[in-house]
Amino acid sequence: MTAVTAATTGTTGAPGVSDTAVAAEQAAYEAVFDAAVAADERIEPRDWMPEAYRASLVRQIAQHAHSEIIGMQPEANWITRAPSLRRKAILMAKVQDEAGHGLYLYSAAETLGTSRDELLDKLHSGRQKYSSIFNYPTLTWADVGAIGWLVDGAAITNQVPLCRCSYGPYARAMVRVCKEESFHQRQGYEALLALSNGTEAQHAMAQDAVNRWWWPSLMMFGPPDDESTHTAQAMAWKIKRHTNDELRQRFVDIAVPQAEALGLTLPDPDLRWNEERGHYDFGPIDWTEFWAVLKGNGPCNDQRLSKRRQAHEDGAWVREAAAAYAEKHTGQHGEGQA
Repeated sequence: MTAVTAATTGTTGAPGVSDTAVAAEQAAYEAVFDAAVAADERIEPRDWMPEAYRASLVRQIAQHAHSEIIGMQPEANWITRAPSLRRKAILMAKVQDEAGHGLYLYSAAETLGTSRDELLDKLHSGRQKYSSIFNYPTLTWADVGAIGWLVDGAAITNQVPLCRCSYGPYARAMVRVCKEESFHQRQGYEALLALSNGTEAQHAMAQDAVNRWWWPSLMMFGPPDDESTHTAQAMAWKIKRHTNDELRQRFVDIAVPQAEALGLTLPDPDLRWNEERGHYDFGPIDWTEFWAVLKGNGPCNDQRLSKRRQAHEDGAWVREAAAAYAEKHTGQHGEGQA
C-alpha cells in the first residue's frame, strides 16, 4: 500500500461537510499525492489522484493505443508481397505485436475509468489523435525496413523512459511493449542491411525509403518544447521523464552511427557532430508539415481512419459473439453455485 492509498478514504463532498473542511481534505490528498510522485512511488488505480492527472494520462495512453492499432496498416500492406516466407512470417508477427500493444494500452486506460468503446469512438470520430507518422504511405518493401529501424527506433527512445512512468499500469505495460519494440527495430535494421548490401537497385530502394521516413520520424517526438502544451506538467507528474527535444536529440545521436553502419546516408545536409555539445547538430524540421498532418491533411489520414472504422464495423459480430458467450458462461456459472 502506497502513501497515496492510505489517504484515499475520506468525506470529500459528503453532505453537511463545510467548504473549508472539504478544501482542507482536498489539500491533504494533494499533498500525499505530490509526496508520492516526488518519492518515485507508483500511483495505482485505486489511489487518489488529481482529475487533471487522470485526464492527462487518458489522453496520452489513448493516443498511444490508437497509434499502435493504426500503425498496423502501413506494414500489413506488405504482408502478401513480402519477398520471402521468412520475411512474411517476421512481418506477420510484428503486426500481431502491434495489436497486442494496443490491447495492453487500452486496458491500462480502462483502469482510469474510461471504457475502450469510448476511446475507439473518439478515435473514429476524429476527437482523439494518433501519431502523425502513420499517415505516410509505404511505397516499397524497403519502407518496412525503414519503419522498423527509424519509426520503431524512435518509439523505443520515447517509450523506454515510460517504463518509469508514475502511473503503475502504464509503466508495467510499457515494459513488455519495449521488449517487443526492440525486436521490431532489429528486424527493420536487418532488412535494410540486406537491401543496402544487395544490388544497386536494392541499395537505391533502401536509401529512398530512409530519405522519406527520416524527417517524419523526428516529428514523432512531438512539437518543440516551446510549443508543447503538455510536456511541462507531464514531467512534473513524472508521467514523462524527458522533454520532446531531449528525446529527439537522443534518437539522432543513436541513428547517425547506425546509418553509417548500414551504408546509408541521412537526408540532412546540416547533420554533423558538435564536439562542444557532445551531440549531433541537425537541420530545421518542417513543423508546418507536422501540424498539417496532425490536423488530418496528411497523405493517408482519410485512408487510415476509413480502414479503421471499416475494421471495427466488420468485427462487430465477433464482439457480439464474445459478449453472448460470456453472458451464457456467467449464467451457467451462477446456476452451478445456486
